[in-house]
Amino acid sequence: MSEQTSASIFSKGERLPASYFSGDAFLYPLVSKDKNNEFALGSVTFEPGARTYWHTHPKGQVLIVTEGEGFTQERGKPARALKKGDVVNIAENTEHWHGASANRKLVHIAIANYKGNENVVWLQPVTEQEYNQVNQK
Repeated sequence: MSEQTSASIFSKGERLPASYFSGDAFLYPLVSKDKNNEFALGSVTFEPGARTYWHTHPKGQVLIVTEGEGFTQERGKPARALKKGDVVNIAENTEHWHGASANRKLVHIAIANYKGNENVVWLQPVTEQEYNQVNQK
C-alpha cells in the first residue's frame, strides 16, 4: 500500500530507479498512454535532495507543483525555484532536470507527451556540484 500524507493529493507511489534519479523519488501513475491519450501523467514525489538526471522529452513536458519546494534547470541557464502552484512548460528536446530542494520535499504532477513510443531520453546524473550551486541561492 502506498503512503499518503494528509497534505498530499495522491499516494506516494513506487520508488523510481536509481538509474535515472538521485535520492529517493517516487511515482504514482495517474494516466497512461492509450488510444485516447498521447501522454503519460503521474504524481512524482522527491524527498529532500532527490532529483532527476538530466533528460529531454521529444514532445515536451509540463510540471504542476502541488506541494513543497524544489528546482528545475535547463542546460546552460540559471535554475528556477519551484513552489506549490507553479506550472513549468518544458520545450521539446530541451535538456533539463527537476527535483526537491536540499531541505524540503517536492511533489509535482508530470505530463510527458509521446513521440511514437518515446516520451523521455535519459542522460547523465546532475552532479553534486551542479545541485549544490542551485541550493546555495
